[in-house]
Amino acid sequence: MTGTQTEALHEMAMGLDERPLDDVAAILAQGQIAAAASVALVASDIARGATAMADTIRAGGILHYVAAGSSGLMAAADAQELGGTFSIPPGQLRVHMAGGLPTGVEMPGDTEDDIDGLQEALEGVSQRDTLIAVSASGTTPYTLAAARMAKAAGATVVAIANNAGAALLGIADYPICLATPPEVLSGSTRMGAGTAQKIALNMLSTLMAVSLGHVHDGMMVNLRADNIKLRRRAQAIVAHLAQVTPEQAAAALDAAQGEVKAAILVAAKEISPDRATAILRETEGHLRAALARQN
Repeated sequence: MTGTQTEALHEMAMGLDERPLDDVAAILAQGQIAAAASVALVASDIARGATAMADTIRAGGILHYVAAGSSGLMAAADAQELGGTFSIPPGQLRVHMAGGLPTGVEMPGDTEDDIDGLQEALEGVSQRDTLIAVSASGTTPYTLAAARMAKAAGATVVAIANNAGAALLGIADYPICLATPPEVLSGSTRMGAGTAQKIALNMLSTLMAVSLGHVHDGMMVNLRADNIKLRRRAQAIVAHLAQVTPEQAAAALDAAQGEVKAAILVAAKEISPDRATAILRETEGHLRAALARQN
């Protein structure tokens, strides 16, 4: 086996295939729990990376998520949720996955070595942008090349890897080392390492949203209500924060054309949608400050 943590053998691996499946299930569960615990150790590093991401969104820059394999799936899932959850404009988000996002059940492994087309994909990356690079080993050729290209263009690089001292972490402005234990299935980083990556990615984007003012008392006040469930959620948020009836909340949302923060101000302060929008502009989108303002 190699000397890297992501390829090491787990202490419970010996004889794993001879154990009852109930025992194996318990070992797998504990492996996931131990991997998840590693994220809390680097919470401050994650917060610093999230601040850089928020700065990029404020400046009108683009967040570029780059990865291969299972790390790519984790990165893509996080990026693709940012529009509906926090109304991050699609023009400010890009996903670059080695081999492209899969459309079926097959995901060839050789694509992570292929950097053809990467220069073209990252053309136009600038100092306003942030690249979020994810690789369990921290040595994936595709991800390393993208990080180097972004760095050369003056972009900010946030990197997530699961091996201390990995090359990817050395390139990054904001390195995040998730020191996950060896996998129960050696090298199968879709498991523990992937779990930790998903938590870290979710934390990065959520902390970014907090910084941007898209979260208030644990509620998604900048969500895009484009289905029945989310319209109900938006109505409930407006009713709760503005202390009005569901009917009044629905009317405020209609008046504000579905903008949740503006609707809250319309309902709570009995002002026009235009005035609500102006106040939010003055407070840089932060609802708490907007609610405290005089009409």
